[in-house]
Amino acid sequence: MENVAVLIVGAGPAGLATAACLTQFSIPYVIVEREDCGASLWRNRAYDRLKLHLAKEFCKLPYISYPEDAPTYIPKALFVKYLDEYMERFEIQPKYLTSVESSKYDNDNNCWSIVAREMAECTTTKIIAKFLVVASGENSANNIPVIPGLDTFMGEALHSSRYKSGKSFFGKSVLVIGSGNSGMEIAYDLATHGANTSIVIRSPVQGNISNIMGNIVKFQCGDEISFDSIVFATGYKSTANAWLKNDGSMLNENGLPIKEYPNHWKGENGLYCAGLARRGLAGIAADAKNIANDINSTMGSISSEISFCM
Repeated sequence: MENVAVLIVGAGPAGLATAACLTQFSIPYVIVEREDCGASLWRNRAYDRLKLHLAKEFCKLPYISYPEDAPTYIPKALFVKYLDEYMERFEIQPKYLTSVESSKYDNDNNCWSIVAREMAECTTTKIIAKFLVVASGENSANNIPVIPGLDTFMGEALHSSRYKSGKSFFGKSVLVIGSGNSGMEIAYDLATHGANTSIVIRSPVQGNISNIMGNIVKFQCGDEISFDSIVFATGYKSTANAWLKNDGSMLNENGLPIKEYPNHWKGENGLYCAGLARRGLAGIAADAKNIANDINSTMGSISSEISFCM
C-alpha cells in the first residue's frame, strides 16, 4: 500500500501541468500513466503533419513558454519536445504502465482508496490519497460510430489515432468520416499524397452513412460509392467513469464535467479534474493552477487528517 497526498491520474499535458503547479507549492504528489510514456496521444497517436490549431501564446503550459523563434503554430514534434523539456524542468517522473482500475472515497478515513494495476509486473497495488486529480483526458479512448455493415468492409478501416501519413494511400479511394480539424487535415494530407479523397460532412445535402456492404458505402442521400479505405476522424471519449466511483457527481455519463466553465474543475471530497472542459491547452493551464491553489489553501486546515491518512 502506498500513501500519497495527491494522486494525479494521467501524464498528458493536463497531468504534467498539474504536477508542475503543485511543485511550485512544494506539495508532494504521485502521477500514474497507463502508457509507457508521457503525452502518448501526441507522441504515438497523432498524424505526422499535425500542428496546434491555435497560436503558440494560447498553447503553453504554466511557467514555461516556447522559444522566441518557434513558429506561430507549433508542429507535433516541437510540442513533444516542449513537453519532454517541461517534465525535465519540473522533475516530473510518472509511474508508467500503471492503470487505475478503481477509486472510491473512504468516508470513514476521509481519503480516496485507489486500486492500480502495474502492467509490467501484472500486479495490483493500493494507493491512499487525500486528493485525487483526474487528468486522463477527454481523448482516452477512440470513438468509432456504430455503422451497420462496417464489419463487412473489405478494405482498411482505421481510426485517426492510427493514421500517420497519406503516403501509403496513393491511388486509393479513401473516405474520411468526420469534418473537424483532424478530419479536414487528414483529408488534405491524403489528397496531397495522391489519394482519391472524400469526406463525410453532416448536412441535408450529403447526409450520414446509411450502411456498408463490402466495399460499397451507402449514404442516406441515396449515393452508393466504392472505397478502398475508411478513416474515422470521429474523435475520442473519456474513460474516467470506468474507474471513478462515488465521485460526488463531478462527471456526467460521458466522463466530462457536469458543472459549467469556469467551475467545472472541482468536485467533492478532494476530487478534481484537469483538461476535461474542452478548452484546449489554455484551459488545461487554468485548471492546473486552480487545482494547485485550492489544494494548497486546503492542506493547512486539514494537515492532521492528511497525517492520519498517511
